[in-house]
Amino acid sequence: MPKIELTKQVREDAARALSRYLKAELDLDVTGFDAVFLLDFVTEHLGPHFYNQALADAQALLGKKMDEMGEAIWQLEQTPSKIR
Repeated sequence: MPKIELTKQVREDAARALSRYLKAELDLDVTGFDAVFLLDFVTEHLGPHFYNQALADAQALLGKKMDEMGEAIWQLEQTPSKIR
């Protein structure tokens, strides 16, 4: 699996959101580099689980759509007439 990499802007926004959450919910002041390091930890250790679940969801949806397409194609089949 490729390493999960966030753009600089997404990483900064996520670190700020994490900082706000920790302050609001746990009254913890985790800001700056500490918030980025925590985000990096979460991304590295929890990110793959979310990534894999997203892949499984996409695969299930694609399988369902392929079944629907197969059914639609089957409905297009015509019964050939008998040759006499």
